[in-house]
Amino acid sequence: MEHDSDAATVPATSQPVATRSAAAKRMRLHRERRRNGLRCMMLEIREEELDALVRLGLLQKEMRNDIEAAIEAIYTLFERTLGSAA
Repeated sequence: MEHDSDAATVPATSQPVATRSAAAKRMRLHRERRRNGLRCMMLEIREEELDALVRLGLLQKEMRNDIEAAIEAIYTLFERTLGSAA
């Protein structure tokens, strides 16, 4: 009995990376963060807390409305006060 390899192709069971839905991508990233011991949280900050970050020299006064700069300042504060949690 002769076997024709072209005639018996099996369709792929998993989707290619490019066709994954946005929800699947978010879930994959969520699981990856959890494996790395990270949690994603929303944090509300008072104006006074931003002022304190400026006073501590962690945030430049002109950058206080820049969300990424404020996040970086908070991470630096965590590192300085909490140190390595590991």
